Amino acid sequence: MNVLIVEDDDGVGEALEQALGFHGFLTHRVCTGAEALERLTDTNLVLLDLGLPDLDGYEVCQRIRDRSCVPIIALSGRTKELDRVLVLHMGADDFIPKPFSRYELVARIGAVSRRARGCRQHGTGQFTPGRPAAQSPTTPTDLAPLPPSPPPTSPSSPPSPFPSPDQTFAPLAAEHRVEPHRSTGQAPLQVGPLRLEARTRKVFVHGEEIHVTRKEFDLLAMLMEAPGAVMGRQDIMSRVWDENWFGSTRTLDVHVGSLRSKLGSSEWIETVRGVGYRLTIPAAAHT
Repeated sequence: MNVLIVEDDDGVGEALEQALGFHGFLTHRVCTGAEALERLTDTNLVLLDLGLPDLDGYEVCQRIRDRSCVPIIALSGRTKELDRVLVLHMGADDFIPKPFSRYELVARIGAVSRRARGCRQHGTGQFTPGRPAAQSPTTPTDLAPLPPSPPPTSPSSPPSPFPSPDQTFAPLAAEHRVEPHRSTGQAPLQVGPLRLEARTRKVFVHGEEIHVTRKEFDLLAMLMEAPGAVMGRQDIMSRVWDENWFGSTRTLDVHVGSLRSKLGSSEWIETVRGVGYRLTIPAAAHT
């Protein structure tokens, strides 16, 4: 199956190519809307980022739809309802807000492709990974109802281009997945006046409880495991969020900023430029 990735962010684009390649998809990546419009031939599905440097993503989506029935999945950090509705009206078949996991992405590609099976040019139900869809001759029989699909367990069933949960997801999760960080120990963590209780999932500063969100708690617990040690951004994202997280790590900065505010001082969490963060004790906390 040929997937055209329209994404100008090198980090996200390369991650998408790697993840889809692992699941048997053939990919080609372009960075602009103009390039995408020139690459529709032999493309079975388009992953379209809406924040492109040359053309607005909505316009690119509409132009693709005007000239092709290829399935389009829009990817964007824009999460407002109006953004989702607008791109669907422009011709997209689905919308995935960033960030997202590769498991959700592959599942949505499968769902969109199943709906596109009736299209002789872009239907994806009758070919194996790495092979283009077979072209059907244009005859009156093409308009006849499609025969029922054989049972999934039938030996004659064609290989599916999409990984099944039993064959791919479960073994991958067991062998490679880095689970989001959770504090499993029952002993409280104490750093100066900062105390974190894993059993009750509560945080205290100078004995006063600080109300934090689930992700803020997991982030703080990770930093408190090794006070003064630098935790890399990608390590934090993999442990606290998900190794299959696609999109900007800006969400980490937002959570750090929120924690600093709740702890009463920005000095609790120090930024190590270009690397990540580490937990320190503010001078005022000793008084």
